[in-house]
Amino acid sequence: MTHAPRQEARAPQEWTGRARNRIQWLLACGGAACLALGILLAVDGPETSGLAPLVMSVVGCLAVGLLVLFGTVAFTHVHVRVDRDAVHVRCGHIGVPRRRIPLDQVSDCQTVPLISPRAWGGWGYRWRPEKGTAVVVRRGPGFVIHLGGGHSFTVTVDDAEGAVQAIRDRLRVRTRASGDS
Repeated sequence: MTHAPRQEARAPQEWTGRARNRIQWLLACGGAACLALGILLAVDGPETSGLAPLVMSVVGCLAVGLLVLFGTVAFTHVHVRVDRDAVHVRCGHIGVPRRRIPLDQVSDCQTVPLISPRAWGGWGYRWRPEKGTAVVVRRGPGFVIHLGGGHSFTVTVDDAEGAVQAIRDRLRVRTRASGDS
């Protein structure tokens, strides 16, 4: 009697998703305007008010402009990738901040139909003692990854159901593989 080869349970190799926030670009324009004002003051500042007020104005405009510009551009979008080993979350165009969550640290995950920036204290990379850590780039659907020790990680992303399904599929494959050992 011959046996058919055993079929291994397989999950898709990779799932990717993203979420965008175009409103952040308006804030980034405000930061660029502050930066431009600082440069304009440095190049062609008024000479009657003295050097100290001019330097303070230039430094203030440049600092506020850079903080607002880079702080908002970093969160214009988020990119999530689920591969066979981990969930990877990258923000903005240069991918910083980023987070890698190994699947062996994930106990479960679930979709959240509405994640509100107001509930997390605004857009960006957030931490709330009662909620955990989150990347919130817009209001809308997302998912929560439950980690060991009662910790959680929340992220807004389009097709949150697809992300949760991919994570659960990978967890099932890992559980079966460890059960076969």
